[in-house]
Amino acid sequence: MKINLKRPLCFFDLETTGINIVKDRIIEIGIVKLLPNGNTESKTWLTNPGITIPEEAIQIHGITNEDVEDSPSFKEISRVIFDFIKDSDLAGFNCDRFDIPLLAEEFLRVEIDFDLKKIKTIDVQTIFHKMEKRTLGAAYKFYCNKELVNAHSALSDSNATYEVLMSQIDRYDELGKTVSELSEFSNRKKLVDVAGFIVFDENEEPCFSFGKHKGKTVEMVLENDPGYFGWVLNADFPLYTKKILTSIRLSKLNNNS
Repeated sequence: MKINLKRPLCFFDLETTGINIVKDRIIEIGIVKLLPNGNTESKTWLTNPGITIPEEAIQIHGITNEDVEDSPSFKEISRVIFDFIKDSDLAGFNCDRFDIPLLAEEFLRVEIDFDLKKIKTIDVQTIFHKMEKRTLGAAYKFYCNKELVNAHSALSDSNATYEVLMSQIDRYDELGKTVSELSEFSNRKKLVDVAGFIVFDENEEPCFSFGKHKGKTVEMVLENDPGYFGWVLNADFPLYTKKILTSIRLSKLNNNS
C-alpha cells in the first residue's frame, strides 16, 4: 500500500448545516494529513456556524446547536485550518461536488484567498463509483472489510476515506500511485470553478454550464451580453464562482487594452 507524494495529501470531511454551498455553513471539519514520509497527522474542529442547525441535518450527523454554542466561529479558526492544509493537495469522498466548494466559500467569506489552481484533488467517491458504484460505508466494507463506526463524524469519515483510497490503490493498478494520476482519474469533468457553473469546453475554453448561456464561452457572453456579468455577481452564486468570472473578465480587459 503506497502512494507517491511530492507534498502532503489532506483527506478531509465536513459536517454542515445543509447542502447549499452559498447559504450553509461548516460545523465540523476533520482532516487526516498524509505526509510524503508516510506519517499522518489528524485534526478536528467544531465550529459555531452562526445560524441554527436544522433538525434534518442534526438527524444525519448528530451535532446539535447546543454542541457548538461555545465553539469558535469558522472565522476565528480559519487561519489555523488554512495553515494546516495550505501546502497540501486535497482528497475526500464527494469532495469535488460539495466539500471543496463549501470550504473555498467559507475561506473567501473571511477573506482568505484559497487558490485551488495550485491544488490537485482526489475524489474517492468518483473512483468508487467508477469501479463499484456504492456509498462510503459500503466502500469501507468492500475495500477494507470493516464496518464504518461513528459515520458522519468528520474525523471518522476522513480516516475511512484515507483507508479506502489506500485499498483502491492496492486493488486497481490502472489508478496509478501519484496524486496527478489519481486526481485525473477521479475528476468527473474539467471545472473552472469548483461548483461547476463554469467548465472547460472541448477547446479548453471556459464556458457557462447553466442558464440561457449554457455551452457558450465566457468570453463570448462577456462581449455580447456584458450585463450578464453584473447579474451573476449580484445573484446567489458561490463567491469562488464570482472570483473566477471576475478574473476572466479582468484578463480579457487587460488583453484588449
